[in-house]
Amino acid sequence: MRIAGAPISWGVCEVPGWGHQLDRERVLGEMRSLGLSATELGPDGFLPEPAEERDPLLARYGLQAIGGFVPVVLHDPGFDPLPGLRQRLAAFREQNLEVMVLAAATGLDGYDERPRLDAAGWDLLLGRLDRIAAEAAEAGGPLVTLHPHVGTMVETAAEVRRVLDGCAVPLCLDTGPLLIGGADPAEIAAAHPGRVAHVHLKDADAALAERVRAGRLTYTEAVRQGVYRPLGQGDVDIPRIVAGLGSAGYRGWYVMEQDVMLDADPPPGEGPIRDVAASLAYLRSVA
Repeated sequence: MRIAGAPISWGVCEVPGWGHQLDRERVLGEMRSLGLSATELGPDGFLPEPAEERDPLLARYGLQAIGGFVPVVLHDPGFDPLPGLRQRLAAFREQNLEVMVLAAATGLDGYDERPRLDAAGWDLLLGRLDRIAAEAAEAGGPLVTLHPHVGTMVETAAEVRRVLDGCAVPLCLDTGPLLIGGADPAEIAAAHPGRVAHVHLKDADAALAERVRAGRLTYTEAVRQGVYRPLGQGDVDIPRIVAGLGSAGYRGWYVMEQDVMLDADPPPGEGPIRDVAASLAYLRSVA
């Protein structure tokens, strides 16, 4: 298995006001201490942008960068995201980053509200996804995946189905947000293993997830209350997902993610590192 870390597991997030942001040296040092060999980039500014600065920094911690999360507005007819994305794709290629994880951003800050798409908006979004993925493949990479997520234009089980039926873009299977959105990530992995090209492994509490779906709790409040759990301590069927993808020949990354919000620096050896360690131990036990 190719296992990577993610700065969001240490509370490092692009959303304004998302809790206390840990120093990157601590985050990278704790990744190294857990035996991780790769990481996603995290939000803009967390790691140096030029590869000439970033790669030596990561090498000091025995890490490599594999790609990153890119939120982009895809549904707005008055905004063409392709020119900017072409520049990002070229930068990923030049920096040998394997995976671009697109999210169909709303254009709003955070993940607590979103507009609804009409048929024309869906046609535009799906067409742009196909075009972006095709251009990246023709240019030799990176792999472009779509990340269904709470508070984006692709959140619910019906919206994920619309993407699967309406375009050919591969998925980043993020197991926690899929559960919150009302989908069964294990069922998606079983039914569409060929569409899964990248995996963000999260476990999640189904009761808190249901409160988010019902509008009784915002996504931000749910994260603060611990909707995401160490692997094996929530309601996502992690063993079925890992076994099913393995049987189908999946050779991509499993990115360890447990979105958290922090109020301050935890004491050494405490805080996120303990949850990530528990998740790694569980993953290795079921793999």
